Amino acid sequence: MYRFRRLRRDERVRAMMQETRLHPKDFIYPIFVIEGEKIRHPVESMPGVFQYSIDCLDEILEQVKAADIGGIMLFGIPQYKDSQGSQAYAQDGITQRAVRFIREKYPEIYIVVDVCLCEYTSHGHCGMVCGEEILNDETLPYLVKMAVSLAEAGADMVAPSDMMDGRVAAIREGLDRAGFTQVPIMAYSAKFASAYYGPFRDAAHSAPGFGDRKSYQMDCANGQEALREIRADIEEGADLVMVKPALAYLDVLKEAALTFAMPLAVYNVSGEYAMVKAAAANGWIDERRIVLENLTAMKRAGAKIIITYHALDAVRWLR
Repeated sequence: MYRFRRLRRDERVRAMMQETRLHPKDFIYPIFVIEGEKIRHPVESMPGVFQYSIDCLDEILEQVKAADIGGIMLFGIPQYKDSQGSQAYAQDGITQRAVRFIREKYPEIYIVVDVCLCEYTSHGHCGMVCGEEILNDETLPYLVKMAVSLAEAGADMVAPSDMMDGRVAAIREGLDRAGFTQVPIMAYSAKFASAYYGPFRDAAHSAPGFGDRKSYQMDCANGQEALREIRADIEEGADLVMVKPALAYLDVLKEAALTFAMPLAVYNVSGEYAMVKAAAANGWIDERRIVLENLTAMKRAGAKIIITYHALDAVRWLR
């Protein structure tokens, strides 16, 4: 009989046998930037997460710098919204100004910026609309304008999350034409129409004004379609591909890791975060152990990058 427990007897041998190890560089921390001054507004449904005005960003950026994580992902919340999401690609838009601030003051922080219109449109959808139809091809030029404007501001990477068909190719062409051939694209390739996004919509003020996003985000039941989406984004020029959400879709992440020789990201989304925080606050779970177990599962399934609101806590617990 083979005795597996011989290599589990004490802490020292377990550490040597460990197959998957978390590292601070695995993590990207999402940050919400809002118009205004002296704003550090808590997101009620996401304990420990805040909306920051640019003049208050130093507090969180100093923590990011000290944690030495892989980078940050920015989400902008404009004061003014219109049907075409014009603040998404304005030179003086909230996200563009935040990127310039961080690039100048914290050059060592790697800046990933979400590319999507939902936070900037008056109707809250990720693309242009006609009646109640979300238009695909008509949306692409606006996404290109947004990506290019963010690259001009100093973003290191752009991450289109809109789920419009063909947007990776359009953005790659637009970036290259503007001279940003070295700016990589992390595509939200398999982004599911999930109930786990609720708290994020509170944080980013991005809930749709009518209907839902099921005509462009993926059906939660479809794993094979997710692989086709990922393949299409790779063929269009994505440098990294993402599965979102994380925990309910680890099977998709693992299958993608086995199928594609590409770096994979996963987004440990707001609802997943909020459930852990709520259970921990009630004393029902050990937050540290649960968070590290969840993040380890994501890396074990194949993620090179884990976008998570737990990032700063996780680094503290790993040290």
